[in-house]
Order: sequence, then C-alpha cells, then structure tokens
Amino acid sequence: MKKVLFVDTTHEVLPQGLESLGFACDHFDLKTKEEYKSIVSSYSGLVVRSKIKIDKDIIDSATSLEFIARVGAGLENIDVPYAKQKGVYCLNSPEGNRDAVGEQSVGMLLMLMNNLLRADEEVRRLVWRRKENRGSEIKGRTIGIIGYGNMGQAFAQRISGFGANVIAYDKYRKNYSDEYAQEVSLEELKEHSDILSLHIPLTEETKFLFNKEFIQSFKKDFWFVNTSRGPICKTNDLVEALDSGKIIGAALDVLEYEKLGFESIEKNNIPKALNALIESDRVVLSPHIAGWTHESNYKLSKVIVDKVAALIQEDSLRVK
Repeated sequence: MKKVLFVDTTHEVLPQGLESLGFACDHFDLKTKEEYKSIVSSYSGLVVRSKIKIDKDIIDSATSLEFIARVGAGLENIDVPYAKQKGVYCLNSPEGNRDAVGEQSVGMLLMLMNNLLRADEEVRRLVWRRKENRGSEIKGRTIGIIGYGNMGQAFAQRISGFGANVIAYDKYRKNYSDEYAQEVSLEELKEHSDILSLHIPLTEETKFLFNKEFIQSFKKDFWFVNTSRGPICKTNDLVEALDSGKIIGAALDVLEYEKLGFESIEKNNIPKALNALIESDRVVLSPHIAGWTHESNYKLSKVIVDKVAALIQEDSLRVK
C-alpha cells in the first residue's frame, strides 16, 4: 500500500478520503526539515499547507514521490518546476477557499469605505460622530481587479451586485470577460480604477509589484484591498501613499512581515511602516484569514481528495 505523509494538519475529510482511495496516511509532529528528509523516501504523496518549504533537497530525498498536495491556493512554498521535472504532480485547492476570499474582500472594502472600524471603536467609548464617519458608496465606481483566477472571479461575482463597473487585468489569460467583469489592459485599469483589489500569487515576478512607481501610475486616488500575499505589497511605499492621500484607505488581510506559515508576525523590532498601518484609522487589518472559514476548511481538503481521485481515474496515478 502506498503512503502519504501529512506535513501539516488538515480537515479530517482529507486523510479519510485518501484512505478510501487506498492510501495509508501518516502524520508525525516533526520540527525540522532534516527530520522530514530522513523519512520522506518511503512516501508517494506529501500533503502540505505552509509549515515547511518543499524544495529541491526534500524532493530529491523523496525518491518514491508521485504527488505534492498543497491544501490552499498558493504554491510558493513548493519548487513546482523542479517537482514537475521529476515527474511529480503538484496539486492545490483554490476552488476550496475562493468563496471565502471573495466574501471577505467585499466585507473589508465595505468596512473601509464606511469607516466602520473607527465608528465602532468610537461608539464603544460613547463618542457619537456622524458627520466625521460619513462613508462612500461603491455604486457607480470602477473596481479594478488584478488577477482573474478563482479568487478574482469570486470577488467580481460578489462586488458586481453593488452596481459598480468591474474591470479586470490578468497577464496570463485572454478573452475572459464575463457577466461580472470586463477584460482590460493594465493601462486601462490604472486609468479608470477607483478601487483596486489584488488576487495574484506570490512569485518572483509579483514580489513587491505594488510599489511606489506602480501606485503613482494610477490616474486617480484609490482604495486598496489585498487578500493575496503580503510581500506583493511594499509596505513602506503603501504608507507613503496613504500619507499623501494617493491611497484613500487600505484593507489588508496579508502583510509583508508574515512568517512562512502565516501564523504570526515577529513581535520584536516591529518595522516603522507596520506601526504606521496599525495606528492608522484608514487601514483595516486581519490575520491572513480571508480564505480561512469553517466552510473552506472542509472544501480545501475535499478538493484535494477529488483531484487525487481524478488522477487515479485517469490512470495517471496508481495506488499500489
């Protein structure tokens, strides 16, 4: 019987599903990369979230490896090109948390544009400021989406119901206009957007894409939403744009300073730019939870089961 090693914990539907397909599933509470390297050779599958990087070292040690399953959307902690070169299937499950990301992106934007974070804090202190907390409506504005995959489409579907003009740019897709968003060039998006929402993976190409030059290339002042990955946004430049008014407000579920596992940020020597975000009442923050609902916890794992089952059905993967 072939075995699958769980590097991270998942919803129970995943080990149960893989066992029903004929795999044996193991989970060990190992701490270091070296510990995983010492046992990985006997496994045909790895299930990961974000605990460790699956790099060339680990892939070379996994001499029986046939698939790596990332329970989540991003694959930045896996050396995908090298894995594919070795004939290893790389699976992920963006279909499992796209609804959660779409909903939170809308929620954070509403919170931001209607000053709800500040208003809530004031009312709790019995401060009653109505004029100062007057909000802005989404209806009639142009919303620009960069990245029109699972997450971008989910956000577009939900935000389109607000009566906004939704436009989208995706460097790697063509002819993707649908009932929720109109395909445009990056230049058009920068010219027309009142609101910008990022839905792109973290790669060498996208790291610090959202920097001073990029921000200043937008024609209008705009609201900014990032539920993708923290290091796509250069925080120092974001803070500068908030100070100048070029960015009216920012909703951030992800931060440049997150650790690999997205579990926390370093608490010692907090960067000046991060302190500026924390202290600003024009910034809404959450701890990388946009795709982390009770429902998505199940769906993220179920999608992996379905994808492994499909590989077996296609005879691309054998259980024995």
